[in-house]
Amino acid sequence: MMKGLALAALTAAIVTVPLAAQDARPSFADWLAGVKAEALTRGIKPEVLDEALATVDGPLQVAIDRDRAQPEHVLSLESYVARVLTAKNIATGREMYARHRAELDEVGERYGVSPRVIVGVWGIESNFGRFSGSWPTIAALATLGWDPRRPTFFRGELFKALEILNRGDIDVAHMKGSWAGAMGQTQFMPSSYLLFAEDFDGDGRRDIWETPVDVFASIANFLKGHGLRSSQTWGREVKLTPDAARKVRTEVARRNSGCQATRDMTVAQPIERWQELGVRLPGGKPLPKTGLQASLVSGKSRTFLVYGNYHALLEYNCSHSYAVSVAMLGDTIVSGAARAPNR
Repeated sequence: MMKGLALAALTAAIVTVPLAAQDARPSFADWLAGVKAEALTRGIKPEVLDEALATVDGPLQVAIDRDRAQPEHVLSLESYVARVLTAKNIATGREMYARHRAELDEVGERYGVSPRVIVGVWGIESNFGRFSGSWPTIAALATLGWDPRRPTFFRGELFKALEILNRGDIDVAHMKGSWAGAMGQTQFMPSSYLLFAEDFDGDGRRDIWETPVDVFASIANFLKGHGLRSSQTWGREVKLTPDAARKVRTEVARRNSGCQATRDMTVAQPIERWQELGVRLPGGKPLPKTGLQASLVSGKSRTFLVYGNYHALLEYNCSHSYAVSVAMLGDTIVSGAARAPNR
């Protein structure tokens, strides 16, 4: 499964490279030599650089192949949710939530981020800490920096990964993650690590690879930094009659900026307006009066009314399949319900 911050960053970084430019690119060895020369000018220690680049034997073809087949874009929202909300995942999530309840509550209190959201992100990003990727980060980033699809973005992330090594937060042997260079149990890209990774236990290392409380705090810090607040819910599933669906299509505009997922949702409307249009809770119950603005997100057969907190999940990964799955997984683990409680 493609990881969150990797995909969010990839989506934002898509740049079409002309065929002529692709044909003119340097060999991988020459490209890497240019990276080494620039890294030295950026203050990366020669010994750190030599050790890091010694792990790069050549481009990783698996990274190039997987970059072109990301499940959040291949699967429908409904299929992706079903793939995440399995009985096994939920049972594992409840076990891990119980095991780390005290830490999650402490982190949630300090950052103002609900533990249910933290555990939902943790579950999807690393299967609750059980798998966070085994690909060498430097080699993965070098491969995708050389590949013509997103060269500028990944070259920048490679330098940030070298900066992390230069600081001593992790060594080369343990700097591993996804094929896209997303690292640790949080699946942070190096730029997100530098901005949001936290040393919650105070041991001097921001350890998103092996220290659960640092993982939880780093996820919470990212979400808080993008506006998520525990005082609000993310959203809820709703139902539209055919007449209501027609009214929404003709009377409510879609957003015209942001990533593709953001453009695929409606502009925010007061709850009263959605009520007027015929949007209802499952079973035909009226919408709760939250006082919040909300947008509609629709899949093939399911529709969700989402609030401001939902946008923080899209910042983690700009995919409705991902954001809805994170929210529903966290809700199911913590409360036993597939949707957030009415509040």
